[in-house]
Amino acid sequence: MFTQIGTLLIDSLGSLFVYALLLRFHMQWLRAPFRNPIGEFLAALTNWIVVPVRRFIPGLLGLDLATLLLAWLAQALVAALLMSLRGYVFASAPSIAFLVLAAISAIELARMSMYLLIGAAILQAVLSFVAPHSPFAPLLDMLTRRFYAPLRRFIPPIGRVDISPLFLIIAAQIVIIVLEWLRRVVATPF
Repeated sequence: MFTQIGTLLIDSLGSLFVYALLLRFHMQWLRAPFRNPIGEFLAALTNWIVVPVRRFIPGLLGLDLATLLLAWLAQALVAALLMSLRGYVFASAPSIAFLVLAAISAIELARMSMYLLIGAAILQAVLSFVAPHSPFAPLLDMLTRRFYAPLRRFIPPIGRVDISPLFLIIAAQIVIIVLEWLRRVVATPF
């Protein structure tokens, strides 16, 4: 019972923080505006750790490496805590355990990024019908525009309805399936 409660708390709170760091990274990478409620929430939630780490880890080619590294480390910590709660012992082969944990964390970040993309695509599609002038519309547009561009070249709108979000979601689901398979392959030693 206590293991289940601990797993729930670690997974929920840890994943929330990792998603916040990951969304912050993607917003900066895709040049999304931070002057909206979501951007301000992310800055307030993560500035306490991102700002000091940026002093030591600079950005590279427009990528905020400090935020990405923190997301990866937070995901590795969550994965290690969850594995420890399930009874895995890391002391038997620490170097292999570290490499496997590092790879699993990177794969999880990619999987979480796909879920962020799916969420942004669904929210953008719903908002385009319900509230097209929402303050979140520019943010969602910046988060999805780069991914819609190749699809919109080949998939024309039907009537006045853009169906490229459907194909983007399907493509992201395929990537998630591949990432979950890869995670199982990497986690085989555990």
